Amino acid sequence: MNRQITASTCCYCGVGCGVLIEHDGERILGVSGDPAHPANFGKLCSKGSTLHLTGDLSARALYPELRLGKGLARTRTDWDTALDHATSVFARTIAEHGPDSVAFYISGQLLTEDYYAFNKLARALVGTNNIDSNSRLCMSSAVVGYKRSLGADAPPCSYEDLESSDCVMIVGSNIAYAHPVLFRRLEEAKSRRPQMKVIVIDPRRTDTCDLADLHLAILPGTDVALFHGILHLLLWENRVDRDFIEAHTQGLTELKQLVHDYTPSMVAQLCGISIEQLQQCAEWVGTTPSFLSLWCMGLNQSTAGSAKNSALINLHLATGQIGRPGAGPFSLTGQPNAMGGRETGSLSNLLPGHREAANADHRAEVAAYWGVEQLPASTGLTAIELFEQVRSGKIKALWIACTNPAQSMPDQNAVRAALQNCPFVVLQEAFRTTETAAFADLLLPAASWGEKDGLVTNSERRISHVRQAIVAPGEARPDWAITVDFAQRLEKHLRPGQPSLFAFETPTQLFDEYKQMTRGRDLDLSGISHGLIDRIGPQQWPFPTNASAGTARLYGDGVFPTANGRAQFVAEPFRAAKEQRDAQFPLTLITGRLRDQWHGMSRTGTAAQLFGHVGEAVLSLHPQDLRQHDLQPGDLVSLKSRRGEVIVPVSSDDNVRPGQAFLPMHWGDRFLKGGVNSLTLPAFDPMSKQPELKHSGVRLEPVQLPWRLFALIEGDVQQHFETLRTLCEPFSYVSLSLAGRERPALLIRAASASAADPSLLREIDQCLGLHEGTVLAYDDPRRSIGKRVRIDNGRITAIRLAGETLAQHWLQNLWLEGRTDEELRRWLLAPLSTPPGHGATSIASNQTLCNCKNVSQSAVCAGIARGLDLLGLKEQLGCGTQCGSCVPEIKRLLVATARPVAVTS
Repeated sequence: MNRQITASTCCYCGVGCGVLIEHDGERILGVSGDPAHPANFGKLCSKGSTLHLTGDLSARALYPELRLGKGLARTRTDWDTALDHATSVFARTIAEHGPDSVAFYISGQLLTEDYYAFNKLARALVGTNNIDSNSRLCMSSAVVGYKRSLGADAPPCSYEDLESSDCVMIVGSNIAYAHPVLFRRLEEAKSRRPQMKVIVIDPRRTDTCDLADLHLAILPGTDVALFHGILHLLLWENRVDRDFIEAHTQGLTELKQLVHDYTPSMVAQLCGISIEQLQQCAEWVGTTPSFLSLWCMGLNQSTAGSAKNSALINLHLATGQIGRPGAGPFSLTGQPNAMGGRETGSLSNLLPGHREAANADHRAEVAAYWGVEQLPASTGLTAIELFEQVRSGKIKALWIACTNPAQSMPDQNAVRAALQNCPFVVLQEAFRTTETAAFADLLLPAASWGEKDGLVTNSERRISHVRQAIVAPGEARPDWAITVDFAQRLEKHLRPGQPSLFAFETPTQLFDEYKQMTRGRDLDLSGISHGLIDRIGPQQWPFPTNASAGTARLYGDGVFPTANGRAQFVAEPFRAAKEQRDAQFPLTLITGRLRDQWHGMSRTGTAAQLFGHVGEAVLSLHPQDLRQHDLQPGDLVSLKSRRGEVIVPVSSDDNVRPGQAFLPMHWGDRFLKGGVNSLTLPAFDPMSKQPELKHSGVRLEPVQLPWRLFALIEGDVQQHFETLRTLCEPFSYVSLSLAGRERPALLIRAASASAADPSLLREIDQCLGLHEGTVLAYDDPRRSIGKRVRIDNGRITAIRLAGETLAQHWLQNLWLEGRTDEELRRWLLAPLSTPPGHGATSIASNQTLCNCKNVSQSAVCAGIARGLDLLGLKEQLGCGTQCGSCVPEIKRLLVATARPVAVTS
């Protein structure tokens, strides 16, 4: 085998880890961290280290598919037919209804060259600012915060600052899950410098809190009040840098008047913390030599997201903690190239090179560079507004690229209705299995990670090269190539006889044209090229022409990219979240991330081993709320908001406060009937237009669904997925997931108020392969109970339990272990269904604690019982030795099982 190694960049979060792709020119065989990449120095998280397992061809879009009428099925077509049809529809729509009747919704997972091609297509050719990105859902409040306070959308810090800071404040980010490689760096830094203070501000106690010296479990949405309360104390105790304020800032007088009313007692009560906690936090912020803040979606996804960002940045300006090692406000990007999208102008209010679409001079500069008469002056639609206008019929043709709005947008019932009603939806996507694919009239297969070439920018402004290792499968093409091909065809309708604006044959040509638009601006990329990065490695901007190295930190000279060079204190009062608890909806729903899944699971949802840690959507409730609702862990409930409902099992979790509930964000309708975002609300921040995905009012309602179904089938998971998902549609509760490593399997859990029709069970059995071969079967029609287990070559390959499912975990363990025993036959033929050792075998014992080394929770517990400590567990089991994400959980198990030591005199 011709094994090769190609250095590239991970396609998940904004850390921007370097990866080494092992391949044979046709298939990706393995992935490891790149020791030479300055973002990760060889480390990878559980998601990055399993990238090679996510290229399931049966989940990929391989050929163009076209539907010639709503309600009809898409059929395979060729690229010319597909793009000619799209061109005809867009040209006709623009001619009849104007350029603002079409829109583009793109993604923070695109490469910089892809972004640039889409921007030029929308603004220069079509003549619309209706181009927005899913970065609107995750980073737009950080953009507004940086621009209002500091003058430009430019995170001023470097990852090195995590290691040199004396006080790190983590706000609204479970960094241990969302950015694990950075968390490892912080963890190692604190182990070397125990005097470093770590403050975590999060309503829920997460794995990140295990590193904290202080955890402020504030009430959801009260961040602005907290930051104003901290500033009140800093001013009161004279712990501010008055020389820095005088020389480099403006606006403190107005802010002082505002925060005067945010007294410790008022803030403590409003935030749900103690005065002592508030004072301790303010003391560390105001007295440690260097102060660094890190934040993510907990600040951004809010109707007050812009105010939260600026209120936090105010603390840095007041203390002069910016522009030097270990200090500064540092937003952590959620997607691999959300930063590149912001640079190229891929939000509806932006233009390339950190320009504003509303600024006439900026529009003129870009129009002149592109060689067009003018750019559109009308305001473009942001994500929420865009889908509202799709639903109302104003947007008649929508082009979606590399994103899954039928999972990720809030108020999913409205979004799906919009997509269903839209006359023409194009989806440019690598995976045909996303929720949005069902709504596409035209599906265009895009190349994915490892199959395309271009640049990305990570959270610390570092530009890395994403390199192609293998040829894209089927007829999939790079995103930039699809966009340019479409644009060239559309030009013949909209600019007949004029020179082409899209004479690009390589991604390098796109970048080389784009980078000149940044020359002399705050993000100057004019010295960057694909070749330069290949020679000297990933670089941080600004990197002007003739530079020899990138810029590690910004604003070290105290000069900011504002009109007068001064940073701006922003004075905005605290405003509560849109939906507060009330009698009708007495719980606050918080959404967040899982350790081993990413965003909408388009990619991670194809890798069975990434479901080992958490295998289904479970609602976490405080034990007090469980008792109040007379619930037991595992019970199904209907979780309702003002917009929709989902049925989910509950768990007892004292990491959430009473009155709150936590549900992971990842589960869309494909994996959980209805999907989590059928609950969330589309209310958005007035400045950033970012929706409040983190904070919804909900209530629990009991459901009576006594008839249960559990099914498992190993083999080609994607082949069975859609068929079984459709067959299970009549059930009230449906959850699908994957399991296994060497032998992946599809798992289905479902429930309904009454027994399924026997004919439906026969269809399910046929799909599961339980209608032939060696199948152990038992039926009790009187109780509507049926059991089926298929045995091939002495091991279980398929299971179906109907009526009740007490044995599911026991059977799943037998399947995982690849064995059967006499107990299986005795249990199967018994009139009662209680499995052997029921109660001892639970979900937890099935749980994979360490995905990297495939170590279960039961194995860790057994090791602890033998007297192993953390080091011993690492040495004997291997857990915690690769990405380290499992270490906080292992530490909790060690504490929970610690035995008192007898003390003798």
